[in-house]
Parts: sequence; structure tokens; C-alpha cells
Amino acid sequence: MLTISFSLHINQLLHRSQRFALLCRQFMGASSSSSMTQPVVIPPKEKATASLIFLHGLGDTGHGWASTFKDLSLKNIRCVCPHATAKPVSLNAGMLMPSWFDIKGLSQSSPEDEQGIKDAAKELQSLIKKEISSGIPAERVFIGGFSQGGSVALYTAFGTNVKVGGAVILSSWMPLNKQFTNPSVTKYNTDIPVLQCHGQEDPMVPLIWGKATGGIIQKFNPNAQFKTYPDMGHSSSPEEMRDVKEFLEEHLKDS
Repeated sequence: MLTISFSLHINQLLHRSQRFALLCRQFMGASSSSSMTQPVVIPPKEKATASLIFLHGLGDTGHGWASTFKDLSLKNIRCVCPHATAKPVSLNAGMLMPSWFDIKGLSQSSPEDEQGIKDAAKELQSLIKKEISSGIPAERVFIGGFSQGGSVALYTAFGTNVKVGGAVILSSWMPLNKQFTNPSVTKYNTDIPVLQCHGQEDPMVPLIWGKATGGIIQKFNPNAQFKTYPDMGHSSSPEEMRDVKEFLEEHLKDS
């Protein structure tokens, strides 16, 4: 059975710890979805008839990806970029940093924060429901994320019974993957379009984990596509974002 583990370089995390600590001060005291800082919302050029909810990676905030989606200048798609609350991250000696769930270790045998992943999925489900209540049909609400945020989006799309229209997954991996490789476990949203992108030179979430994730998804969702980018590390690129824009506009264009 295929097993995926999330691989981070601890020295890189420690090097960035001061930045993380500064970011965390913005989020201290927010411990549940009801007290989360309000997401950054990028309105479309015209009336919103679709939404993308996109989750950032470990130690980041919604502001970083909000600026990226603003540059896409989408015609009718509202982009919602929430902020993770500050949590202790075991991999970084328990330091508080914006994180959707805990990361406990580097090896394949390291346990996963199952409850934290499920709690983060519930937060994302709440945001999905908010978009639907604002008038966006469920089939026109896409979810996605970068790295750790992409993992939450993957679990939410395929491991919970919330209806979504599609997924955009960047530099990420499938969490709790044994659930998705077990044929007896129900999967959800098995017919939605999925764009999964990964850098060929990613040192944090290796390409092999991205490929393995794509293979898992393909077994129950034939509408998933996997794209890789040469010379791209654990980041994004103009080529990747052009593909994201094309994917969103193809599937969420006004009828």
C-alpha cells in the first residue's frame, strides 16, 4: 500500500522562525473558526458568479496568495484567502506559527495529526457554506491550496461529504492517504475537475509525493490532471499561474 509522508527541511524552518513568530502575533488568541481573522477577499472584475477558496502553506497568511490571485484579474471568480490560526508545530520544537494542523515528523513512520486535519477541513467547510449562502452554487465553488493548505483542500474534497465544484492543488500531498487507497472507504466529489501542479525541483514536498498523490486521485477521479514545472522548487511560477487561470476560467466561465 502506498504511504506518503510530508518532508520538510528542519533547518529551513528554523531559519524562518523569526518571521513565523512575527506572523503568529497577528493570530494569537484565535483558536477556532468562529474567532479566525477574516479571510482576504479578492473581488472579480465583474459580478461574482463563482468562488475559489484557497489555503496558504505553513507559516504564511492569506495575504501572500491574495496578491497572486489579484494579479490574475479574474472576470467573474471571487477569490477567498483565509488565514490559519497560530498552532504549535511539533516539527519546529513546538513553536507557534500559522498552521492548519500539526506536523509531527519527517519520516514515513511519523504519525499524522488526524484530528487537526479534520478540524481544518471543518473550517474550510464553513467557508464553503458561506460562499453558498452568498448565492454561489456549490458546483461553482472551487477549493484549493498550496502545500499544507492543499492537503486540507484534498481531504475536504474527497474525504468529506461537502459538495464542491473543483480543486486547485499546488505543491501538495494527500493526507491520511491510507483512507484514499482503501477501496472500501467512500470517496466524495469523484467527478470534479482537479488541477494538481508540482515543481520538479521541490525540496520540501518532493515530486515523488506529488506524483503519488496524483496516482491516488486518478484511481477514483478520472477528471484530475497533474502538471509539473522544471526548475520550480517549493514555490510558484508565472507558467503555473497561467495554467491555474486557464483552468479556472475554463470550468467557471459564465454560461
